[in-house]
Amino acid sequence: MNVLVVGCGRLGTRVSEILDEHGHDVAVVDSNPDNFRNLNENFNGITVAGMPMDMKVLQNAGVKSCDAVAVVTPDDNLNITVSQIVREFFGVKNVVARISDPERENVFKRFGLKTVCPTKMAGDIMCTALTQPLTSRSVSFDTATAAFHLRGVDSSFIGAPIEAVPLDVCETLFGVLRKDGSMELYSVNNKIILAEGDKVIFAKVID
Repeated sequence: MNVLVVGCGRLGTRVSEILDEHGHDVAVVDSNPDNFRNLNENFNGITVAGMPMDMKVLQNAGVKSCDAVAVVTPDDNLNITVSQIVREFFGVKNVVARISDPERENVFKRFGLKTVCPTKMAGDIMCTALTQPLTSRSVSFDTATAAFHLRGVDSSFIGAPIEAVPLDVCETLFGVLRKDGSMELYSVNNKIILAEGDKVIFAKVID
């Protein structure tokens, strides 16, 4: 397949490299040519610097001969605009747009656009990770990766507020996993009192 990837951030880089590794012909567009340095040195596709909404830039990237287009910049408004241009002006039917805001994703779907929402996906993965056996898990959010782990509550903290639990360097409180399997998320307005059998969930940005 001939595939055009619009946006060469972390997601665009990853999509481009995977497609390239699987033998597809890949072209990548980004307004910042420095972002092309993110691509693996073995990347065989082409790169085109320029504003993605510029039709000449898209034409230089070969949009007219594309079988599919992935629009994955961090800007939802830009992604929806470029997706419409590619569909309506260049006739590419297989277009997938990255939409970070779940509420806006539903609106865009009404226009018949195919979308992927990293926020929804990360939420689902996080809930699964937090309710599985006690192992450390990591989840990526756009340009950051957070690690989550659990520690059982020491008997000296039973009956104490969750804020009393000591934190390691750079850790933050995320919530508590109750003995019955239910989970409470921590916030300044949610006064969590620890009980026997609780496990505290900690989060830490690692990338």
